[in-house]
Amino acid sequence: MTSALIDVQDLERTFAVRRKVDGARRRTRETVRAVHDLTFSIEPGEMVGYIGPNGAGKSTTVKMLTGILVPTSGHLRVAGLEPQRNRVALARRIGVVFGQRTTLWWDLPLRDSFELLQKMYRIPDDRFRHNLTRFVDLLDLGSQLDTPVRQLSLGQRMRGDITAALLHDPEILYLDEPTIGLDVISKGRLREFLRALNVECGTTLMLTTHDLQDIEALCDRVIVIDHGTAVFDGTLAGLHEQGGSSRTLVVDLVDVSDPIRVPGAVVKKVEGPRQWLSFPSDASAAPIVGAVAAAYDVADLSIQEPDIEEVIRDLYSRG
Repeated sequence: MTSALIDVQDLERTFAVRRKVDGARRRTRETVRAVHDLTFSIEPGEMVGYIGPNGAGKSTTVKMLTGILVPTSGHLRVAGLEPQRNRVALARRIGVVFGQRTTLWWDLPLRDSFELLQKMYRIPDDRFRHNLTRFVDLLDLGSQLDTPVRQLSLGQRMRGDITAALLHDPEILYLDEPTIGLDVISKGRLREFLRALNVECGTTLMLTTHDLQDIEALCDRVIVIDHGTAVFDGTLAGLHEQGGSSRTLVVDLVDVSDPIRVPGAVVKKVEGPRQWLSFPSDASAAPIVGAVAAAYDVADLSIQEPDIEEVIRDLYSRG
């Protein structure tokens, strides 16, 4: 037995695809492995980023976790249930936001969609009113409640879908591109909301996104998937270390100088009195800063953290 809320072992999902050959005269049947040899587990309360390039198998994985797709082989349990055999029971324990596929009723006002979901999930009136008031306030949806869903902007609809996914207090929330269509301020508010949800309610989050700032802001753990299998599973710091990433010390000198020479760092760029020094991401910046300050007249300095996109790109390029 395992204490994991989500337990995936040797999971595989294949699809049969028919392709044209010899022009258009005949077709051949081909088996495509969307997911294979996939193993990971997620404990209650974790916030996990699940990332990879298009076609890597992310959506296929989430569809199996929710019971929409049946695995070809392997072991899969979510909240102690087999998703494909217990879809109705599992639906009461999970919330799902599938990118641009809305769960709201297109021609109904947003409020009516929420009230329909209350009936579907049999949410008690007091709990429904409490959750709706809280989420509408935090996600700034008050002025859109009487607007038909088809008239909402993409960002407004996304916030509506997140509210809809949480009304029944799910243990697990699957999010696919939750900040798509949001401006910078709205993205910040949504991230704060998701962090508070995790802390206050213990909700487990599995986040699939191409906005890697979402991952850095929300997730302590990252699973990177490529060609249907996990190529990395660990902390963000571990991902940077495996990717060989570096941090950058940006130094503004009082006067123009030759490239700075200090132990543990290498100058990558010089523009007038400003110099960029690169050093390993797992190294302390303190001795480097101290050495620069002791040997040079410094007007200002700052540290740039490694770009996670570059780390992942390097991970893929190395296979």
